[in-house]
Amino acid sequence: MKILLCNDDGYQAPGIVALHDALKAVADVEVVAPEHNNSAKSNALTLNAPLYVHQAANGFRYVNGTPADCVHIALTGLLGYRPDLVVSGINNGANMGDDTIYSGTVGAAMEGYLFGIPAMAFSQIEKGWGELESAAQKAAQLIRQFDRANLVTDKPWLLNINIPNLPFAQIKPVKLCRLGRRHAAEKVITQISPRGETMYWIGNAGSVLDDAEGTDFHATAAGHVSITPLKVDLTDHQNLVYWSQTATALRNADAEVSG
Repeated sequence: MKILLCNDDGYQAPGIVALHDALKAVADVEVVAPEHNNSAKSNALTLNAPLYVHQAANGFRYVNGTPADCVHIALTGLLGYRPDLVVSGINNGANMGDDTIYSGTVGAAMEGYLFGIPAMAFSQIEKGWGELESAAQKAAQLIRQFDRANLVTDKPWLLNINIPNLPFAQIKPVKLCRLGRRHAAEKVITQISPRGETMYWIGNAGSVLDDAEGTDFHATAAGHVSITPLKVDLTDHQNLVYWSQTATALRNADAEVSG
């Protein structure tokens, strides 16, 4: 199995190093990751500046761009072959609920999915890399299980996976979950610069709003690994009929005004 490995914390982050070490025994792994931390860059691509690829002493390649840039460049010419699986992580902190919209970790995996390749985004629940080796071991175990079950094929899928910061033996079995929800983000933080200008810092993520049973928040709080299948289609299918009726009403109103 050939794996393209990326992240959003940067190519030197402990999470990607640990995951590479855990995976290289079971797969051919190539790392193409951001040069610097790119948390919360989502699916952003760099279109108005040149991108450069360099290679570190350990063989990792790094790009002066976003996580999605890294995967995009890798799949459109840098690798010279099509990997079987795109893996992103391990992220320093959870990506659950609304976090997935902003996550660069998920964005890197999603870029692989958009190219028709199965993809997985891995995150640890708590920041600080506690029990990182256990998380890497669990991620490698899951990837082996998916491969042995013949799930790594030419049919793409996208999975968001969160692993509790626990010793390997204490991590409970996988649970398939829906995304939970957070409250709106906390208030912006303001400071005055040395030149007297006001600086704004984005506030912390909101507290948990929906952590009911069946959500990723609920599963991980109980010590389970959460797996949530994601999709890219943002269409509000449930309300298409409503909006179709609304569009008709708008056209009729416009015709009356024009008449």
